[in-house]
Amino acid sequence: MPLFDWLFRDRQTGRITVAQFPNFPLWVFLIAVALRWIVRRGTPARTTVEWIGQTALAWWALDEVFRGVNPWRRLLGLGGCAFAVAGLASLLRSL
Repeated sequence: MPLFDWLFRDRQTGRITVAQFPNFPLWVFLIAVALRWIVRRGTPARTTVEWIGQTALAWWALDEVFRGVNPWRRLLGLGGCAFAVAGLASLLRSL
């Protein structure tokens, strides 16, 4: 299946890559998501957690767009960029 190979094959190793172990910015984002369940809304701590989380998501997404190992990973990065822009725009509106 040429389309499948083109989309999912790692250009460096030749292996199929759909998902990878999270890197540092994605771990930061996931921790921020977990902290949002704990930290109360409307507090400076919550605002800080949200800014850190959205910034980490943008970092991860841009890294995937520019350095993703295959087109699938780059498309995931574009999706992450959309979520990061929406999240950062929401945070800016709340200032």
